[in-house]
Amino acid sequence: MFTRPHLNSGIPIYVQLKEQIMHAIEKGALKKNDQLPSVRTLAEQLVINPNTVIKIYRELEMEGIIEIRHGSGAFVTSTGFDKSKSNKIRQGTTAIEKIVHQLLNKGLHPDEIRRILESILQQKEKK
Repeated sequence: MFTRPHLNSGIPIYVQLKEQIMHAIEKGALKKNDQLPSVRTLAEQLVINPNTVIKIYRELEMEGIIEIRHGSGAFVTSTGFDKSKSNKIRQGTTAIEKIVHQLLNKGLHPDEIRRILESILQQKEKK
């Protein structure tokens, strides 16, 4: 069902695979309560690090797209896929990627950028 990520595309592997999973749900190839492949199976199938699959599954769970049932696996949520939320997340990711790229070009280190972002988010949470 999922294709091996393109290593030379410039797009991180986890982003490519996450997009494939979300696309499969959007198009109905994966429906509510369908089980996703296990972390190990998917990692072996696509020849990627299992930690990459874990990261994707955790992000999808936090976004409410899948549910991880310990001991049983990962399942598409019964509440369905919120395309508007997905689009907002995708747009936000694109905007942040552009800003990060600009800051890296100005000579900031990734750790400095991370601290800036975390500081801004903490300030917003206090309001």
